[in-house]
Amino acid sequence: MERRINEAAAEGSVIRLHNLLQEDALVLDRFMAGCYAETPLHIASMLGHIDFVQEVLRRKPELAGELDSRKSSPLHLATAKGYLDIVKKLVSVNPEMCFVCDRDGKNPLHIAVIKDHVHVLRELVQVRPQAARILLDRGETILHLCVNYSQLEALKFLVKTVSDQELVNSKDEDGNTILHVAVIDKQVKAIKFLTTSTTIDVNAVNAKGFSALDISTQSKRDIKHWEIAESLRLARAISAKDIQLSTAEGTTTAQPQSNLSSQGKNRGKPRQKNLGKHDDWLKEKRSALMVVASLIGTVAFQAGVSPPGGVWQDDNGHNAGSPILADNNRIFYNIFFTLNSIGFVASLSIILLLVSGLPWFKRKFFTWILMVIMWIAITAMALAYTCSVIALTSTDNAVLEYGAVIILLVSIGLTGILLLGHIVRLIWKMIKYFTKLVKRGKREPADSNGHGEANDAV
Repeated sequence: MERRINEAAAEGSVIRLHNLLQEDALVLDRFMAGCYAETPLHIASMLGHIDFVQEVLRRKPELAGELDSRKSSPLHLATAKGYLDIVKKLVSVNPEMCFVCDRDGKNPLHIAVIKDHVHVLRELVQVRPQAARILLDRGETILHLCVNYSQLEALKFLVKTVSDQELVNSKDEDGNTILHVAVIDKQVKAIKFLTTSTTIDVNAVNAKGFSALDISTQSKRDIKHWEIAESLRLARAISAKDIQLSTAEGTTTAQPQSNLSSQGKNRGKPRQKNLGKHDDWLKEKRSALMVVASLIGTVAFQAGVSPPGGVWQDDNGHNAGSPILADNNRIFYNIFFTLNSIGFVASLSIILLLVSGLPWFKRKFFTWILMVIMWIAITAMALAYTCSVIALTSTDNAVLEYGAVIILLVSIGLTGILLLGHIVRLIWKMIKYFTKLVKRGKREPADSNGHGEANDAV
């Protein structure tokens, strides 16, 4: 009889169910009292037979709470297949099944996230929103599941509906927040959403002492890496080392200091703000230098292996693969090769110094040095371009030659203007610095005389 009613459930035949119940009215009760791998309700829910499910629940609603051999309820199976009508019917009979976890520690809401059935997830959250807060075996939240299985729409829905600051910043047993997991898996869209639309702590540290920015810097450099780094930078994410320094400074500042006036305390706030702007300026400059240096290095490499004018394709009076320009105009080729090499080496030097991790290059002075190297690289590439254009242009075409000379003069002029501006700026800062020293030197004798007169008066 049990086999026959299971066959009826697989077919979804309500007529066969009625006939079997006429033969044995207790057949459904035996599924509840005996030890079976699954009930007819499990089978019908898994196969989407809504009429059969409704009839079984009308006669024996208690079957909605039965579990199969994997501790899955009919609600688990209907959720996994995305059958919304069956899910609604099951939760209307027994809504507490939203809290029941299967052998893997997952409740129906977890299953809906994994299978990306957001329409089912909405129904389950509406019925029992607290079921979304049940943790998995490794301390993961349902938001961790969204990120682990790349379910961005489910993540957005849950953050908007049931999430709060505590849930969105919850950590698993490894100390990883959902932002850590998203950075590890390089989910760019999820990272942008978390850093712009949630209250997640971008500087949270996991059990290994890594922040999200630390994990990003250790990952392989590719297009996703730069997008992730930019999102974290805009969210003001910092490394774990900087977090410790900030904490230490905050602890020191928080100590009571009775000899400080309120004016002295307020004076430190603009300084902290200026330091923040200074750090942002350095980060922007380093990012821009890295991008431009990479582009110049790529162009210089391509020009080096494929010089202007091309290479010989045969060995008739010359070597195959040798530059044509070197045979036709050795002087211009040597100049071009030298300038191109200067630009290539300068760009590689900038990239090497930026990725070296040396703390010196986090200072403003050394950033200026990198900018000077960048000027050299840009000037060298401009001169190399001008040299190649003049070498390849026919002597009869004076317009192109004049155009190349104009390009050369413009590039040199721009570089000269920038260099002159920074020299003037440096001289002005030195004048201001020495002026302060002179004023300070004049003030000290006056102060000492004033103290002397006061002592005589006493």
